[in-house]
Amino acid sequence: MRILCIQNDMMTPPGLVGQAMIAAGARLDVVAPHHGWTSHAPLSGGTLPAAPGAYDALLVLGGPMHANDDAGYPALPAVLSLIRAFDAADRPVLGICLGAQLIARAFGARVYPRGLTEIGFLPLALAPAAAADPLLRDLGPEAHVMQWHEDTFDLPPGAELLMTGADVRHQAFRLHRATYGFQCHFEVTADIAREWLRRNLDWVARERPDVLDRFEDGLHRHLPGAARFASAVTDRFLALIAP
Repeated sequence: MRILCIQNDMMTPPGLVGQAMIAAGARLDVVAPHHGWTSHAPLSGGTLPAAPGAYDALLVLGGPMHANDDAGYPALPAVLSLIRAFDAADRPVLGICLGAQLIARAFGARVYPRGLTEIGFLPLALAPAAAADPLLRDLGPEAHVMQWHEDTFDLPPGAELLMTGADVRHQAFRLHRATYGFQCHFEVTADIAREWLRRNLDWVARERPDVLDRFEDGLHRHLPGAARFASAVTDRFLALIAP
């Protein structure tokens, strides 16, 4: 299996999802189109391929940019085009946080500021459609998964809502057979989460001091379960790849 991974920001790597893919025998080719940087990939200069080619699936990661900021990040339209191309070829697509927002935008849905910033391990409820979904069935009624985002999205036409949150309703969806968007960061390790906090400590201390009070406790209590969630979802995502 060959997976194309779009890393939109240097501080948002594939983490647990990438580890699970590699453990399953997948080759993970990472390209960072906004930074001119690649790793483990036969790509140069951060250039995105024009089409899926030999890739079996697409992973689109998060980042601090807004999904509509084409002026600041001129590679975004190419990312949108590639998402649509993988979907049209019936090759699985997995978008995480910004990746989910880009999938929504790629298929005509609105992406916009929610008016709050969700941070930390928050409870997410599995929607009724998740009971029969190939990725989420039998994973229980609720999961505590890392969040760090200020934007949200409308569902693309025809999408099924799979996970919901108390403050931000649209947390996960499936479009067509195998295109998935997850607003939550189920890829994070403890090191990734702590680095995000370190780099944003002044803002968090000023704007969201409640996050500081519960951050380490959230990691201790919920990261093991979130890691199991990440492993299960990733393995099931790989199982959607056609022979």
